Amino acid sequence: MNGLMMDMPLTITTIMNFAEKVHANQEIVSVTADNPLHRYTFGDSFKRARQLANALKDLGAKQGDCIATLAWNDYRHLELYYGISCSGMICHTINPRLFEEQLEYIINHAEDQWVFVDVMFVPLLAKMQDKIPHVKGFVVLTDEAHMPESDLRDLHCYETLISDKPDTFDFPELDENLACALCYTSGTTGNPKGVLYSHRSTILHCYAAALPDVFNISVNDTVMPIVPMFHVNGWGNAYSCLMIGSKVVLPGPKMGDGETLCNLINGEKVTKSAGVPTVWMALLQYLDKTGQKVESLESLTVGGAACPVSVMKAFDERYNVWMHNAWGMTEMSPLGTYNSLSKEQKALPEEELDIVRQKAGRPIYGVELKIVDADNNELPWDGESSGAVKVRGPWITNRYFKAEEENIDADGWFETGDVATVDSNSFMNITDRTKDVIKSGGEWISSIELENCAADHPQVAEAAVVGISHPRWTERPLLVVVTHEGETIDPAEMLAWFDGKVATWWVPSDVVFVESLPHTATGKLSKKDIRVQFKDHTWSK
Repeated sequence: MNGLMMDMPLTITTIMNFAEKVHANQEIVSVTADNPLHRYTFGDSFKRARQLANALKDLGAKQGDCIATLAWNDYRHLELYYGISCSGMICHTINPRLFEEQLEYIINHAEDQWVFVDVMFVPLLAKMQDKIPHVKGFVVLTDEAHMPESDLRDLHCYETLISDKPDTFDFPELDENLACALCYTSGTTGNPKGVLYSHRSTILHCYAAALPDVFNISVNDTVMPIVPMFHVNGWGNAYSCLMIGSKVVLPGPKMGDGETLCNLINGEKVTKSAGVPTVWMALLQYLDKTGQKVESLESLTVGGAACPVSVMKAFDERYNVWMHNAWGMTEMSPLGTYNSLSKEQKALPEEELDIVRQKAGRPIYGVELKIVDADNNELPWDGESSGAVKVRGPWITNRYFKAEEENIDADGWFETGDVATVDSNSFMNITDRTKDVIKSGGEWISSIELENCAADHPQVAEAAVVGISHPRWTERPLLVVVTHEGETIDPAEMLAWFDGKVATWWVPSDVVFVESLPHTATGKLSKKDIRVQFKDHTWSK
């Protein structure tokens, strides 16, 4: 017997309709290249999204088309999220930090019909337009006063394009399983892979993200998503914040600028924000340097890479801001686990608390998670057993876009490529990526644990550890360090920092100091490039 409940489709259109009716007067504040502080309401945003939908129809775009965006976090990009997806098209957000060859591949693979682009990236597209023949035309996200000169074919100004369009639109009734958004992985090995999200998966992820033990978003919050909207739908904030009705602050091209972030936090009374560790390091450095405070700010979510516990403690002790680790990936929409402490964990002695805070946290409802050994045997959650992480759930991909085969095993599990332990409190601790774990003398060494330890040194700005070929031990860990500006560290002192913190045989065999470390397009350390750079390293012992 089935339940006797209404069968209403879970679509992004329902977020728009609800937010416009219930939270129409809530604010969206954003920084753009043509306006240092644009301000309007949810109601204004959705009127313009309907104008956009009319413009897309007039351009000949139809349901199922991929419409690309190459844009920062601002109000026009938010309008694209809703105007495109609610029309039954696919909002394909593209990371502008990728290499030109990767951008070409992604646009062609997706068969994007139109590209909406920030002014900053117009020259990039002009260089490659002959190599992306599927694209019918381009729309620059600005007004006429700031339109650049360009030979891009069928070029439009966004504000002019939508200005004379009606602000009413009869959005179609959509099946909740229709695709709504597309995001490609950064392609660290081989070509980038497309992950195609459905309306249903997005709504379920949206609900989960807003839960009290996840982002904990309320109508009383002001949320500033710094994680790019071109990366995994901005971790879902573009949907969750509007569903809940929180005020939204979007930093545009200034998402890595400590001064701008500080001014936005204080000026708009931001309570919560989310981004990668480098963003929080930049903000912390600015606050420490200037003596500024961020009194409204309550919590920060950090993902994409491990955050040094020293940074977490600095925000907590000096600015009364609590930092939460989160873990996930493009294939997971992206949220998988979240570090929200229980009252018992908060009462732990400082040293034990520091260890717990660095973990990725417990799985979110909707994500099944397990760790397995090399023979695919499930391992216990005892905090000691380390294995490959597998996941499954309603917002996790089962096949890459246009792939012939599913990317899950026979039981429906997706292998993430991470290696981890899970403790008795269900807290996962990522110990490495499968491809980055170091095997020395037949034993495994966690590069991530060594990096976290090195990053806690007060003079270290950033650290990476990679396995380099060794004549005796097969591989040994090499530590590569960037110091804070004006600081120097004696190599012996740096290596001695690990004494008593990790097993003796884990201590890196050598350290190299560099001015900067390479990163992927999503801000993660590029271990592949670091290994290539130091593949001929000569060991002193």
